Amino acid sequence: MLSDSTRKSASHYAIGNKNPNLPFHPAVRAGDFIFVSGQVPKDENNMISGTIEEETLATLKTIARVIAHEGATLSDVVRITTYLEDTRDFGRYNKAFLEGIGDAVLARTTVEAKAVINTKIEMDAIVYKPLPASK
Repeated sequence: MLSDSTRKSASHYAIGNKNPNLPFHPAVRAGDFIFVSGQVPKDENNMISGTIEEETLATLKTIARVIAHEGATLSDVVRITTYLEDTRDFGRYNKAFLEGIGDAVLARTTVEAKAVINTKIEMDAIVYKPLPASK
C-alpha cells in the first residue's frame, strides 16, 4: 500500500516502489491514465544486458510488471516512446517490439539517445486503464 505522501487523491498517486536515489516513481496514476517513467531491461532484481531483441522484450516485460499493480496489461498501453542507443538497431528492435507488444493499439515514437545507464534501450509509456466505478 502507498503512504499518504505518495497519494495526492484517490485518482492521483504513485505506483510501485520509488528508488530512494531517484526523484521519481516508476509510474503515476492520474485519473484513468497511468504514466510510466522510463524503464530499462531488467528482471525483478538485475539489469539484463543482451541483444537489442532481448533488451526490447525485457523492457516491455518491465513495463508490464509496473502497470500490473493497477490491473493493466500491455494491451492497455496507448503510447510508447523508445530511446534507442543506436538507430542501426531499429529493424531488429522493431521486430522484437511487434512480438512483445501483442495486439496493443498504440502510438509510438522512437528516437536515438545516449543511455544514462549501460543499456541499448529505454521506454516510457502512457496507459489508459479506467479507474473502477465508485459504488
